[in-house]
Amino acid sequence: MVRLCVICNKERAIVKRPKTGQQVCRECFYYVFETEIHNTITDNKLFKQGDKVAIAASGGKDSTVLAYVMKLLNQRYQYGLDLFLLSIDEGITGYRDDSLETVKRNQQQYDLPLKIVSYSELYGWSMDQIVKEVGLKNNCTFCGVFRRQALDRGAVILDVDHIVTGHNADDIAETVLMNILRGDIARLPRCTEICTTGDGSIRRSKPFKYTYEKEIVMYAYFKKLDYFSTECIYSPNAYRGHVRTFIKDLESIRPSAIIDIIHSGEAFEIKEGVKLPVQGVCKRCGYMSSNELCKACMLLEGLNRGLPKLGIGKNFK
Repeated sequence: MVRLCVICNKERAIVKRPKTGQQVCRECFYYVFETEIHNTITDNKLFKQGDKVAIAASGGKDSTVLAYVMKLLNQRYQYGLDLFLLSIDEGITGYRDDSLETVKRNQQQYDLPLKIVSYSELYGWSMDQIVKEVGLKNNCTFCGVFRRQALDRGAVILDVDHIVTGHNADDIAETVLMNILRGDIARLPRCTEICTTGDGSIRRSKPFKYTYEKEIVMYAYFKKLDYFSTECIYSPNAYRGHVRTFIKDLESIRPSAIIDIIHSGEAFEIKEGVKLPVQGVCKRCGYMSSNELCKACMLLEGLNRGLPKLGIGKNFK
């Protein structure tokens, strides 16, 4: 027996949505996927007319779908945004150089301006050089810290008001669990916020906050979008990977587990009297920091002094 789409009740259902379990046709899947993202944007008032928005573009499925959908929704609903692609070249031979070729093709396909900023020009170190110094145990710490700051620096170069990233519901659920497992209460409230403020007054938001990774993959597949699908060669031992496996196991038992974890993170309240870090600026580079030196400057000092592990952990002096 042919199952009909539960939304239009006309076309044959070919997709079972991982998020809701609904069986829908391809066109209705496109519609609900795009509309849910539009509702996330409008309900949270992420943008205003005339905003210059940089789309963090890595060439992967999330950022490629984000660029495609942002351009589509901007035209469909007349957001009035000026869109750019912003890519970070970490300097990972055989990985990032290939993915940047995908970003360059996306630039042509979506007709959006592209700016590429590299670790080498910002910090004087590529990830290949860093891994030679630190090995594969703490390399993701360096890359994550440097990438966050590099996006803000790239946004300043582009003179944009806003950065959007492709962090999806799975990513945010992983971050909530990681912060709980590490006992990092300072980051718990911030990690579930859909919009935060980075360097200066540049806002950073996650339009895919409630969008499941599996649905992003399905959308990219059915739309035949051009994206890069290879995992980073330096990430097999990343702590996040173990949390990701745990969440995938939970999702297979209870599909709503991802959204449930996000809602739990949103509901966390910190008891009165608990001392939290006070946000300030780094005395060396001027980037936001809760210490005299920001994490990037700590890590850089360790690298430049030939003591790469000096900036790892909480006991940097």
